[in-house]
Amino acid sequence: MVDFFSIILILLGLCAFETISSIDNAVINAEVLRTMSQRARRWFLLWGMLAAVFLVRGLLPWIIIWWTNPSLGFIGSLTATFSSDPAVIEAVERSAPLLLVGGGVFLLLLFFHWLFMEPKYYGLHHEKFFHRHSVWFFAVASVILAAIVWFTLKKDPLMAFGAVLGSTAFFITHGFKENAEKAEHEMLHKHESLSDLSKILYLEVIDATFSIDGVLGAFAFTLSVPLILLGNGLGALVVRQMTVSNIERIKKYKYLKNGAMYSVLALGSIMIADSFGVHIPEWVSPVVTFGILGYFFWRSKKELVVEVS
Repeated sequence: MVDFFSIILILLGLCAFETISSIDNAVINAEVLRTMSQRARRWFLLWGMLAAVFLVRGLLPWIIIWWTNPSLGFIGSLTATFSSDPAVIEAVERSAPLLLVGGGVFLLLLFFHWLFMEPKYYGLHHEKFFHRHSVWFFAVASVILAAIVWFTLKKDPLMAFGAVLGSTAFFITHGFKENAEKAEHEMLHKHESLSDLSKILYLEVIDATFSIDGVLGAFAFTLSVPLILLGNGLGALVVRQMTVSNIERIKKYKYLKNGAMYSVLALGSIMIADSFGVHIPEWVSPVVTFGILGYFFWRSKKELVVEVS
């Protein structure tokens, strides 16, 4: 049974992870919002926020639970997260390895793609080395997936299928993100005349795509959908606040993205270990996340002070 302290720790960890992992999303939102009318901005920040919190970050975890527990049915999957029925709890826990290994593979590929392929401020010495050898990303991704599938086949073929689905989800969402970056560049630098409605729809699609990282990472903290909804919802509110008020200040903290990505690596590793039956206490994911994010926040602040002086 999860005690009160664990619940608070999980919620804080979910909020922090969702906030930091959504910085890129907040930057895109802020840049596009600057090109929109005041009325459209207000509409997006109100109704767009409700859609982000309740439709995407609320509905997606339940869909994942339903997909991994088809015998419960869609409504049954919704009620299962509030149920104290031992049979229901056992059904959700029995499906957990499939969910955890898929989410873990997704997060590992997300981290290694960032490490090898994406431009970044180098927060640690090895990052420059890996970035110079970006061509090796696909080889590393293939080896990681092959190794995980090999070991999961010995344990449960469904887990192997979950691992493949995790990699599929990564490459699909990665394609959406790349197209989003190109669309944003054309929108902001080629002065394409898009309507405010088109920009709102664009931002909603982008928000849904970016939210997948946070939702899948949330299962490393807990399998409780209500806690995920509350923690990620609080994080989404913080992201919206950053979008309208502090985004330029946040962008000055160079290594926050590094912190988010190393948190992704840690959470992905925890999910995969958990899927193979390794017992990991509930406090580990939030504490590790706080430690990693705190370190890179300190590095960012230290460098900012040096630049100012």
